[in-house]
Amino acid sequence: MEEKYKNSSTLASRSHRAPFPRRIWLNVILFGVTLVSTFVVGFSWGISYKYGDVAAQNPQVSLDSGVLKDPQIIQMSFIYAGVLMGILLGHELGHFLACRHYRINATLPYFIPAPTLIGTLGAFIKIKSPITRKKELFDVGVAGPLTGFFLSLPALVYGLNLSKVVPSLPREGSLVFGEPLILKIMGRFILQGTPGDFDVILHPMAFAGWVGIFVTALNLFPVGQLDGGHVMYALLGSKARKTAPLLLVGFILLGIFFWIGWFIWAGLIYFLGLKHPRITDEHISLSPRRKLIGVIVFLIFILSFIPAPIKGYSLFTMVSQGLI
Repeated sequence: MEEKYKNSSTLASRSHRAPFPRRIWLNVILFGVTLVSTFVVGFSWGISYKYGDVAAQNPQVSLDSGVLKDPQIIQMSFIYAGVLMGILLGHELGHFLACRHYRINATLPYFIPAPTLIGTLGAFIKIKSPITRKKELFDVGVAGPLTGFFLSLPALVYGLNLSKVVPSLPREGSLVFGEPLILKIMGRFILQGTPGDFDVILHPMAFAGWVGIFVTALNLFPVGQLDGGHVMYALLGSKARKTAPLLLVGFILLGIFFWIGWFIWAGLIYFLGLKHPRITDEHISLSPRRKLIGVIVFLIFILSFIPAPIKGYSLFTMVSQGLI
């Protein structure tokens, strides 16, 4: 999730190391509650993985209460929750440790439990002292997405190897998730030889990796105080502000033709603010090494972006089907 920081017209002295957060009881409680909420959601994905193809082929099949005690499903629930929480924690600790490196005062991660399809609304840290230098802004911005992306990759690879290839399932009444480019590439190697009329039921570990990739893409949109907004502002300075209106138009088009949830994301970004606070060395260019990392981050965004995270739920489709 995006990280917030307070802007200041004066330079803050950082001759001493930023204090380590002391009151962490809220962080611990939110982490624990989010762990529970992701475990509950992981349970549903474990059931879907083990029995989804059977239920889809025979809708009359009913699952009894015994599935609640199924050790395999319980194990998959722990796997989903543990892997997803590890990815989100790694993302936010990337930001936090970058802040510590530059003696910037920041909180530990706050997790957001929620009854969603993934069990959470993500996590964020709050930066309490101003970021005044371009390299600091860039390093803090890229640390989270890079960490989250590279933690998601092994979950995807191992999870795809555990996933099931089954005869094509009925689409009516089921959720079909979109595939980021990185998942399509991996699938070609790991699931090579899969007939076109077959479907893949993701193992909960692979789905946790999918969520990690999706979260990476959400945070890398180059606008406002999202991670991508930090990176873009560090690379382009005040010129980056011109991209915000174009992105809002892009979100609207994505919501119309791909996934209605982009309207909510656009509203959240608009509420948080489209403009990025200024920094003191705005006109100083970044080093070639950081510019190269910026290109890598852009490629990661392309590999992670999913136009339709849930297929069949665009505004156009829902209106044409009379659902709205």
